[in-house]
Amino acid sequence: MKTLEELNAISSQVRRDIVRMVHAVNSGHPGASLGCTEFFVSLYFKVLQHNSKKFEMDGIGEDLFFLSNGHISPVFYSVLARSGYFAVEELNTFRKINTRLQGHPTTHEHLPGVRMSSGSLGQGMSVAIGAALAKKQNNDDRWVFSLHGDGELQEGQIWEAAMFASAKNVDNLISTIDVNGQQIDGSTKQVLDLGNLRLKFEAFGWLVLECDGNNLADLNSTLDGAKEKSKNGKPICILMKTNMGNGVDFMMGSHKWHGVAPNDEQLKVALAQNEETLGDY
Repeated sequence: MKTLEELNAISSQVRRDIVRMVHAVNSGHPGASLGCTEFFVSLYFKVLQHNSKKFEMDGIGEDLFFLSNGHISPVFYSVLARSGYFAVEELNTFRKINTRLQGHPTTHEHLPGVRMSSGSLGQGMSVAIGAALAKKQNNDDRWVFSLHGDGELQEGQIWEAAMFASAKNVDNLISTIDVNGQQIDGSTKQVLDLGNLRLKFEAFGWLVLECDGNNLADLNSTLDGAKEKSKNGKPICILMKTNMGNGVDFMMGSHKWHGVAPNDEQLKVALAQNEETLGDY
C-alpha cells in the first residue's frame, strides 16, 4: 500500500511523462491528463485490485477500470506503464506510426490494461455497466470503475446509461466525473451549461459523493468511501473537482491546453515544476 508521500512522488513523475509525450510529437491532450493525474495514481497504486503482470481481458476476480474520455490517454498510458503493465520505455512511441499507444486507447493494438477503445465520447458508462452486470451474473464481488469528462456529459448516451444503471440496481459501479469546467471550445458553462450535477445524478437514482481530485488525501478517502457505500442498491457517482493542467502553472485552469502540446521552452518550465522521482524514459 503506497503512502501519500509515495503517491505524490509518482504523481510528479506522471506529470513529467505527460508533458514529455505530447511535446515529442507536438500532439495530444495534456490539460485534463494533468488534472486527472492524482486520480489515476490513486486508482492504480492504491484502490484497484488488479494484476499488471498477467493482464486478462475478462478481469475475473479483479477490479475493472474503463476510461470513457479517451483523449486523456497520456495519463492513462503513463500510469499503466509505471504500474507494470508494459515497459516504461514504450512511452517513447506515443502517437507514432505503428505504436500500441495511439492517441486514443484501442483494443486491437492489444495494449495490456486497455479493455475498451475510447475517444468517441459518451460510451464508457454503457460499457462499464455491462461489465458490472457481468460480474454480478458471475458472482464476482469486485468493482467496476469508470472516468468521464464533465463536457462528455453533454452526450445523451450518458444519461440513458445513468437511468439504466439505477433502474437495474448496478450497485457495483463507481463512475467518476472530472469536473474541471473546461472543454475544447471553452468553459462548460459557455458551451452548454451542465447545471447542478449532484441534483441531476441524484434525480437519476445515484448516490453522489464529491471530492477535490487534486488532493490525494481527499481523493483516497472518497474512493475508499465509495467502495464502502456501494452494493446497497444504487450506482455511485463521484463528482471530482479538478484543475485542468494541474501541476503546470501556465496550463492551469485554461481550456486552451485541452489539446495543445508545449513548445521547447514550455516543456522546460513544466519539467522544472515537477521533480523526476522514478526516472524518465
